[in-house]
Amino acid sequence: MKKFLSKFTGRRRGVDDLVFDTLNVIFMVLLVVVMLYPMINTLAISFNDATDTVRGGIHLLPREWTTYNFEHVFGEAQVLQAGIISILRTVIGTSLSVFCTAMVAYTISRQYFVLRKFTTLIFVLTMYINGGLIPTYLLMRELSLIGTFWIYVIPHIVGIFQLIVTRSFIEGLPETIFESARIDGAGEWTQFIKIALPLSLPVIATIALFFAVFQWNQWFDVFIYNSSYPNLSVLQYELMKVLQNSNASLGSGSAAGAFAASQGGVVQTVTPQAVRAAMTIVVSVPIICVYPFLQKYFVKGLTLGGVKG
Repeated sequence: MKKFLSKFTGRRRGVDDLVFDTLNVIFMVLLVVVMLYPMINTLAISFNDATDTVRGGIHLLPREWTTYNFEHVFGEAQVLQAGIISILRTVIGTSLSVFCTAMVAYTISRQYFVLRKFTTLIFVLTMYINGGLIPTYLLMRELSLIGTFWIYVIPHIVGIFQLIVTRSFIEGLPETIFESARIDGAGEWTQFIKIALPLSLPVIATIALFFAVFQWNQWFDVFIYNSSYPNLSVLQYELMKVLQNSNASLGSGSAAGAFAASQGGVVQTVTPQAVRAAMTIVVSVPIICVYPFLQKYFVKGLTLGGVKG
């Protein structure tokens, strides 16, 4: 073992190194198991027969395979409509938020911007001070955003944390590039679109992931502003209602809240636990699929964007 490890480290490994590496590997394996088990268990329950799930004992694999839980979830017209709204919200909200945040970050990163420090201070203060829920609701009502799709986009169009990270990244870009562009007659808009944005791809991908996860997981604003508009509901809000109904069913003393549905002459039984697991998988998979494509930019974007304060 010592000879094998020394080939990669260039030095002989002592007993202390071996003990540390062994404990480190054991800890990381346990950490991976703890992180992955809840997701795998939920996946197993979502593909397991609902009545069989009530018996318990489902861990890593389904005991009685079925896809009816997902068929039941997607059979609800409200879920399909909510899924479309969630996708539109994530795509439109993330695109506008990334562009506007990068644009503001570029502005306050310019040394010759007179109100640079004051503007940055105002933005940072909003991370710690806000008007509260009621004043915010009244403001949204005065802006006629309640009952519209844009209530999901406009209030979050600039993220302050993402703004600070992006500003620090742009400040780290060579100023000579921008000076050369200005000498050639390029204006601020041209410098932003053709220089700042292409060179800031790592941090752009990083904040895009932040915004996408936020928009996809958000449901509280639906509850506050658009709960009376079912056509503007999102998947996460529907999941929250499923969780509430599940708790109500379990609290009523029924058999795990089970209820039957007929499909093709065959009675299929579903339970809140099975539906909850299926809904959890449905709302988690899109973000899980997107993350690997942005992972290579993620660490670089955060580390380079955090060099300057």
